[in-house]
Amino acid sequence: MEDKRENQAVVTNPYVTRADRLASSLQHLADTFLKLEEPRSGFCTEEIEDMFERVAGKVCAGCEKRKSCLGEKREQIRALVCEILRTAEEYGAELNVELKRKLQRQCILAPRLMRETLEAFRDAREVLVWNNRMVQNREGCAVQLDTFARMIQHAARELEASIFSDPPLEKRIKIQFKKEGIRLLSSVFFVTPEGKYEIHVTVRPEKGICVTTRALAQILSRCTGKRMCPARDERLVLGQDYETIICVEGPAFYTMQGIARIGKGCQKISGDSFLTTPLPGGQEAAILSDGMGSGERAMQESSMVVEMLEELLQAGFPQETALSMMNTALVMGREEVFFSTVDMTTFDLYTGECSIIKAGAAQTFIRTEGKVEHVYSESLPLGVVQKQDFRQDVRKLHAGDMVVMVTDGVLDALPPGGQERLLDLIIAGTRLENPEGLAHYILEKVLELGEEIPRDDMTVLVAGIWEV
Repeated sequence: MEDKRENQAVVTNPYVTRADRLASSLQHLADTFLKLEEPRSGFCTEEIEDMFERVAGKVCAGCEKRKSCLGEKREQIRALVCEILRTAEEYGAELNVELKRKLQRQCILAPRLMRETLEAFRDAREVLVWNNRMVQNREGCAVQLDTFARMIQHAARELEASIFSDPPLEKRIKIQFKKEGIRLLSSVFFVTPEGKYEIHVTVRPEKGICVTTRALAQILSRCTGKRMCPARDERLVLGQDYETIICVEGPAFYTMQGIARIGKGCQKISGDSFLTTPLPGGQEAAILSDGMGSGERAMQESSMVVEMLEELLQAGFPQETALSMMNTALVMGREEVFFSTVDMTTFDLYTGECSIIKAGAAQTFIRTEGKVEHVYSESLPLGVVQKQDFRQDVRKLHAGDMVVMVTDGVLDALPPGGQERLLDLIIAGTRLENPEGLAHYILEKVLELGEEIPRDDMTVLVAGIWEV
């Protein structure tokens, strides 16, 4: 990094300080949430006293022994009510015979006292459960806020470290642009954490001249001595007004993906969802999610998961952080448990490495150098528990390697007792190098070996990597 930035002055960005202040405020709010009331497993003394007063007010108001029970025998009666509450809390509403007899000896309105005590207990229990749920949701919000704050701080540090000024380079660019009829208003230079150049230029062409962004990137390539390319989704041609164009140092690899799928019972609606998407920093992600069950509800759940993960990843959140935030969002405030598996493979197009993270998903198969390797899942699906850790498995890929991701329905469709081995043979038994063709070949072979009418949703996602 020092070699690339020799004789280059680091630019102080005024927005870094503001980002730090915002992050500190969010962390302070998260700490405040965590310092509030914690979940409780039982009732405090004040709550028990309130329940006793409620029961006494309803049962004892018109009783002829009221003065005696709430006077000299008050503590005795109170202890009996507390015993009923403790027993109900531990064993439920069915009290043992001995306790019922004790109550009958002490109270002439024993059945009513029992009924009112249990009713007070149920009401208080509902409040306790609701309060604990609010505490759990607040803790989940605190975790999300703290994660967001750390991401802002991380992004601010990256921004501060990556921006630099290079007057000689800026001068060369300005001269070359002028020769090609391009007016340069400003330029900003970045070095990514991977040591790659990213250049933002605000430009417009001279009147009557048409300039493509690809031609502009070629000029930057000559000036920097690096292979610069327009950023993904960048416009194709410069307009007549000043516009900021982003060019990045081109990656060494590219990927292609293919998908094959079939619904349970050959239905059109599948509970499996998938996507492939470009990410910041020269990365691409392939995500496969299997919703609980099958049909429309499973499809809605898995679709929501992959769409939210796409937004988080494209915003710059690390894979583990994005999964943790998605998991918290699925657990918080839901009466019913609905979970979705996640199989996520991220390709680094500069290094050729792939990072695989799973949440309850089936194993991933990697076809490389004539053999098939496996990556297994150790985490639960998203939406099952509040907190869980996700393990990242990094593999170095070579040109022509294929990553095969499948949902559980694919393996389950094969005959029992050797499903992984059979899928290994299917994947290794063909030299198809087109991801789409390989995905359909795998699905067709699985249906031939198993049942032609699938008993579960089946999806095969294949991603291949090649050198540019």
